Amino acid sequence: MAKISTLSAFFPPPPTFTDKNLPSLIGKVYIVTGGASGVGHEVVKMLYRAGGTVYIAARSEKRCQGAIDKMKGEFAKTFEKVEGQLKSMVIDLSDLRTIKPAAEKFLSDTDRLDVLVHNAAVMTPPSGSKDALGHDLEMGTNCLGPYLLTLLLESLLINTAVTPNTPVSTVRIVWVTSLLQANSREGGVNFDKNGTPVILTKGMDNYMQSKAGCAWLAHKFSERLGSKGILSVCIHPGLMRTELQRHWPLPLRLIMSIMFKGPEYGAYSEIYAAFSPDITQNHNGGYLTAWGRIGEMPTQIMNGLKRDSQGNRKVDTFFDYCDRQITAYR
Repeated sequence: MAKISTLSAFFPPPPTFTDKNLPSLIGKVYIVTGGASGVGHEVVKMLYRAGGTVYIAARSEKRCQGAIDKMKGEFAKTFEKVEGQLKSMVIDLSDLRTIKPAAEKFLSDTDRLDVLVHNAAVMTPPSGSKDALGHDLEMGTNCLGPYLLTLLLESLLINTAVTPNTPVSTVRIVWVTSLLQANSREGGVNFDKNGTPVILTKGMDNYMQSKAGCAWLAHKFSERLGSKGILSVCIHPGLMRTELQRHWPLPLRLIMSIMFKGPEYGAYSEIYAAFSPDITQNHNGGYLTAWGRIGEMPTQIMNGLKRDSQGNRKVDTFFDYCDRQITAYR
């Protein structure tokens, strides 16, 4: 595998795997967090068009239903017949208290889950922003919420993977990261003496720290579920024009709008991670990049998986932190 340069990661070649490569998804079930807008909305559209039952996970019923109505309206205008189904999953990843009720409702509604796409995220909110329980907003929304949701759904993922006629390695968890090879801090995540991630205040450092955490989450669940035939991978979806930049200064947003692709390209990346036959058990826990290529996990992230001279691993410190925060909400 050729190493992907930083320049190529910023400006990737055209995608080779898109929604046109999807098989019929009738009878299959998907969750897309942040599916009400941006890249998530485009992913939902592709899965829905292919016949899948897609749960749009968003923070309010109004937001979920609004996205459903909008998407159905788009297809109605083109007179395109779609056999998929769209459903709501009301969940606020910035409030751990909402996650178990949402998972329980989902589990009562279906008997399978083929792919869980952790697409939702928050990036560079105002300094000092906290989630509903007082965690740093980026770490809470991008890592703690998705971690808890996956733990609550992993039994269903396992059951789906062993269901007859479910091909091996088609049940997957997709963790959306960012341009890890260009922007990750040394060591991935910085901790205080109590094992809590330090809140970083320079530029995008705190956001990138949370995305390093997502890469470790992908690795963690590849270890937990790989023997069950489930793939857990992380992907940098590409640089795009999306709502994620809503906290950026106007001049930067204008530059993004001129230089970069629309959200459908990020959806191609996530579709690749969720469906491409190129991704096998050999890539479990690995890092993919835009617009759908197999990448190399950056050294600074890999170092967190290695033991230091005292036999400790940063990834273990991170999961001890995650477990402490979510235990009361499982």
